[in-house]
Amino acid sequence: MSWVTLATAPGQLQAEMWLDMLQEQGIGAVIHSGDTASFLGVSSYPCRVMVMEEDLERAKQALTRKSSESSAAI
Repeated sequence: MSWVTLATAPGQLQAEMWLDMLQEQGIGAVIHSGDTASFLGVSSYPCRVMVMEEDLERAKQALTRKSSESSAAI
């Protein structure tokens, strides 16, 4: 079992939202630790969201579904 990159968020706040959404659906996820080094606690640089390799397809579907729902709400 190994961690793989699901997606790269534009910043840490977006990555944290994706992380919460994935975890609510029972998908273990983390933000790549090297991506969160920041000034005053929040990185404005891209952050990689990582999932276990066996959860990758389910996580992609969840993220795609969430993105579609967000676009429809605009």
